[in-house]
Amino acid sequence: MSIAVVIAVLAVLVIVHELGHFLAARLQGIHVNRFSIGFGPALWKYQGSQTEYALRLFPLGGFVGFPDNDEESTIPDDDPNLLKNRPIGDRAIVISAGVAANLIFAYLVLVLMTVSVGVGSVDQPGVKISVNNPDSPAAIAGLQEGDVVLSADSINFGKSLKTLDQFQTLIASKANQPLDLKVKRSEQILDLSVTPLGDKGKSKIGVRLSFVGKPYRRPVANFGEALAIAAEDFQNLVVLTVKGLVQLATNFENTASQVAGPVAIVAMGSELVKSDFKSIFDFTAIISINLAIINILPLPALDGGQLAFLLIEAVRGGKPLPEKFQETVMQGGLVLLLGLGVVMIFKDSFNLIKQSLSM
Repeated sequence: MSIAVVIAVLAVLVIVHELGHFLAARLQGIHVNRFSIGFGPALWKYQGSQTEYALRLFPLGGFVGFPDNDEESTIPDDDPNLLKNRPIGDRAIVISAGVAANLIFAYLVLVLMTVSVGVGSVDQPGVKISVNNPDSPAAIAGLQEGDVVLSADSINFGKSLKTLDQFQTLIASKANQPLDLKVKRSEQILDLSVTPLGDKGKSKIGVRLSFVGKPYRRPVANFGEALAIAAEDFQNLVVLTVKGLVQLATNFENTASQVAGPVAIVAMGSELVKSDFKSIFDFTAIISINLAIINILPLPALDGGQLAFLLIEAVRGGKPLPEKFQETVMQGGLVLLLGLGVVMIFKDSFNLIKQSLSM
């Protein structure tokens, strides 16, 4: 059941992406003759008044087709509503609309999650400290087991579930610099200063952090709060995704093994749904954001590759690169993309089988 839910989520994300392209074209009056989910032979087809809708064999994406280069199309080559005859700006809107649709959808999912499951909180403010060893910067500064840090550098730690991450980030950013703390010890309020040791971005003070009270979820106060919290979560997920891609590009040898294919994504999503069905919201938003950001990369067969061709056309004063060259590059990229998808499916399947045999 959980696998079916995850596959349904992935299918919805593909539909959302392609629907973005489709609507951006149709709303501008641009001809669209195909709307397909998946690639390869069609399993199901429906011919509408203007567009053929299809479900295809290989569910590794989808596409929106235009009659510009369709030999069977009866639309004249000089029709102003063919995509190729539209200004660069109109075409850029159509090409980038899939990415925009996935980003908007991810944000709406986070809003729905916030409204339906509430906001993570704890019943007491602050961050509880456990000192690792007597020689740590925390112990030298006078911090003791069970102390509660109420604020650091005038930043108050309230009842949010993000307080631990907030404090860790602050410590990591203050390498070899004093960090002023307001600490509660029993009924006393103390002012202490600790100096994190290590490289910037990785410095530590030698403590374990935990919540003071019990974590729980509270209802949102109003819809405005839900929009604001979802916006913050959305921003954090986008930043994390971009950082992950940058790390993959700059440190490929050590991070390539962490790249997951379709089978692994379904397996991970299935485990999340089994453990907590509410996590399907997070999973959907994360995959939708990843799909958007990956698609905007300037690579052949992706939306970013087509936008790169448009940029070159604009730089050349409206003169596009030869059509045959563009087709060759995009088709070659599509073959490579599908080939990579097949390789990842076999890799993920082998790893899952190996894990199940070792249990």
